[in-house]
Formats: sequence, C-alpha cells, structure tokens
Amino acid sequence: MQNKEYSFIFAIYDHGGELGDSDSQLLNGARSATRQAYAPYSRFRVGAAAKLTNGEIVRGSNQENAAFPAGLCAEGVVLATAASLYPGVAIETLAISYDDERGPSNKPITPCGICRQSIKEFERKTGQPIRLLLGGLEGQVWLVEKASMLLPLAFEL
Repeated sequence: MQNKEYSFIFAIYDHGGELGDSDSQLLNGARSATRQAYAPYSRFRVGAAAKLTNGEIVRGSNQENAAFPAGLCAEGVVLATAASLYPGVAIETLAISYDDERGPSNKPITPCGICRQSIKEFERKTGQPIRLLLGGLEGQVWLVEKASMLLPLAFEL
C-alpha cells in the first residue's frame, strides 16, 4: 500500500484593496455581476468575471429556475460565454463573488463541484491554468494560482 498527500498554498488578502489594479477591477466586476443574478429561490446571488488572455472581460451571474436543477451557476455562464464569443481563447483569471440576501457576504466562497470540473476542463482545453480570485462583497479575498488545485482527482478521459 502507498499513501499520498495532496496540499496546495493559496494567498489570503485581508480585503480587495490589497490586490493589484487589474485583479481589483476584475473582482469588482464579479461583485457588480451579482446584481444581474436571478436568484429568487436561494437569494444567494453569485457573480463572476473572467479576464481572457486577449484582454477581454466576460461577466456572468447565476440564473436559477423553479425546475431544479435547471439553473446555471455564474462560473458556467462565464465559461460558456467566453467559449462562444472567443473560441480557443484562454481565461487568465476568474473572479467569483456573491451577495447573500440572508446575511453578510464577507468571506470567500469556492465553486461547486460541477463548476470545478468545468473550470478544470477549460484549463485543459486551452492549455493554460486559470487563476481564481474568490471573495464576497467585502472581507478576505483568496487567490488560487491554478483552479485545478481545487479538484485534484478530477474525472478525466
């Protein structure tokens, strides 16, 4: 038998103001995208903004549906939009934020399992790692250098 260990390091910023200008603007884009979310059931609005390697910014938000699980996550909306509008162009950084109408939005959230798999496949498809900026409307921001680090045992064919 053999044991293996998996771990990774990520940066923790006390607030978005500690980020560089480009990352700060991208996180603010994700925060503002939460306002376009359609989340009448969960009241948990998620926004995402992606900076592509060609310099374009693509934003998206979660879109719920009464016929669960037909809703869309903000990350999936951004990935599909980027792939449709800019085929073959990689994502450099993906910022994700949220606004929880039931309480404070002051700590980072991470993508759900389906989104982790989708982001990992986008990385593989374009051949470039995707940096993740994760934060609420205020408070700490986490920077993960490669999204694939969040899904070490991803399903792959």
